[in-house]
Amino acid sequence: MRIPNHIGIIPDGNRRWAMENGLSKEKGYKEGLEPGLEVFKLCEKEGIKEITYYGFTVDNTKRPRVQRLAFTKACVDAVKLLSKENAELLVVGNTESDMFPKSLIPFSLRRQVFGSGGMKVNFLVNYGWQWDLKDYFSSPKESPSITELIKSRDISRVDLIIRWGGRRRLSGFPPLQSVYSDFYIIDDYWPDFRPEHFYDALKWYDQQDITLGG
Repeated sequence: MRIPNHIGIIPDGNRRWAMENGLSKEKGYKEGLEPGLEVFKLCEKEGIKEITYYGFTVDNTKRPRVQRLAFTKACVDAVKLLSKENAELLVVGNTESDMFPKSLIPFSLRRQVFGSGGMKVNFLVNYGWQWDLKDYFSSPKESPSITELIKSRDISRVDLIIRWGGRRRLSGFPPLQSVYSDFYIIDDYWPDFRPEHFYDALKWYDQQDITLGG
């Protein structure tokens, strides 16, 4: 089976899961922590080299304060969990905004190696594609290559993006890295993650004709 080098994870459906289980919307975010760690371990097992988790976006911070605090805490807790694994962690997002959790700033300065290192793990926190490409759009034509101007330059091209929750959209996932990504949709909500979701996505990816436009 052909295994993607880099997988993007869009863990959607937390609020809908909470409501269907008789909880307030913000209660759904913490339920995504265990699935996130499980996906990491499955990627590690299958030899995947890089994974990018979509934490929360600049647009998400417009939600009610109680939800914002809940998903911010979930992202902080997720990074703490992953820092106990063999991983090379990087957090990418607008650190100049008050919406960026201060405790994650050290992770945004450079990629940090934990344990024996190994798989690169990127976490998008308070991320916005406009913020990411701002320097590129404002630079003169004779400026350096685009990879030197985007803020997510340390994230490589994504081979496969998996989205839970049934929505058919990228929701601002890093646009340059996903330009040739294959996109797999899972209707189940993220808190209802099962290993079969992951392996079904890999089997589907193995059947795709990967041409990168060529």
